[in-house]
Amino acid sequence: MPSFWVHVNQVLKEAQVVIEVLDARTIEETRNIEIEGKIRRLNKKIIYAITKCDLVKIDELKIKIKNLQPSVFISSRDHLGTTILKKKILELSRGEPVIVGVVGYPNVGKSSLINALAGRAATRTSAESGFTKGMQKVKVGPKITLLDTPGVFPRMEKDTAKHGKTGAVDFAKIKDPEIAALHLIEDEKEKIKDHYKIVEDDPEEILSVLSRKWKRLQKGGGPDLEATARQLLKDWQTGKIQR
Repeated sequence: MPSFWVHVNQVLKEAQVVIEVLDARTIEETRNIEIEGKIRRLNKKIIYAITKCDLVKIDELKIKIKNLQPSVFISSRDHLGTTILKKKILELSRGEPVIVGVVGYPNVGKSSLINALAGRAATRTSAESGFTKGMQKVKVGPKITLLDTPGVFPRMEKDTAKHGKTGAVDFAKIKDPEIAALHLIEDEKEKIKDHYKIVEDDPEEILSVLSRKWKRLQKGGGPDLEATARQLLKDWQTGKIQR
């Protein structure tokens, strides 16, 4: 078993409440069904923290999280939702001191959420996935202790396109950036077209247009699609593309 799963399993056993951090733009894609199953089998309470909610429309979010309760919308950047999340944690613990595990995909915003809750730079943060190493313990007031974990995705999951879209694998490290970028364009076409002011509709044409727009060209003048794909994935993963 990889070392990060040892840390995750330890956190799930120690925690009374578990926060699963989900990206508001890709809620279903960032749900870790394997971890959710472990939480249910251990009879632990779960809260869904929907991060990066400043990047999407709240009305659409409310529809998407209808079956994910209790849920709290979070914007670590704008410091929104953290007070509500603390209250929800204490509701589930009935006001008693509580240990809370924080789990989620790599680069989904776990460390930023912990920092926002703690009101200080309690954990190291980075835009690069897989930054958190091991388990970190953070006190949030007199009654709440958070246990951070490395970001993990299900053991059998090998979906390159999904990992590029969710940021589980950093844009610079993804093995097939063109495939990941084309899937992203297909899934988020209108948002991407609007952000970059593009009228083309075919994903491959959109990637070629972006290549020329950004001057990502090969020696012969043809589009450098790999470099373009990585730039698009970077813009998406870092939240540059917004509604």
